[in-house]
Amino acid sequence: MSRLVKVMITSLAILLVGAISVLIVVLNVEGAEEELSIDKVVKYSYETEEIVTDLQDGTFVRIQFRILTDGKEAHEEISLRDFQLVNILIKELALMDEEAFKEGLGDLEATLKDSLNEVMTEGTITDVYTINKILQ
Repeated sequence: MSRLVKVMITSLAILLVGAISVLIVVLNVEGAEEELSIDKVVKYSYETEEIVTDLQDGTFVRIQFRILTDGKEAHEEISLRDFQLVNILIKELALMDEEAFKEGLGDLEATLKDSLNEVMTEGTITDVYTINKILQ
């Protein structure tokens, strides 16, 4: 083989390895989610009004949530979708009795998060916290 062919093959191999390295770095940096500071978490969270509804067994519950979003657009959207949040919550609570409510609050938060993310178009709900609950 001539010297020119050897130099071209070596150069192409080096460029290929470099391109693959850059691709790996770009994909890993792009996929990394940045953690929000507590100030941004509070800024982009939405606090619901206190909601009063009944459970399956006729027991009444007053409950309030803080919903964390991933940014400004999601925060604005969830405040507009408050009626859907209340609807989802009433439907879920109507299936629970007093005992299921006491034991399944974490499941209720997860269901609320998943159901809201299904209707969201701008951003996502990252977490749902129960901040007030009274079982009557």
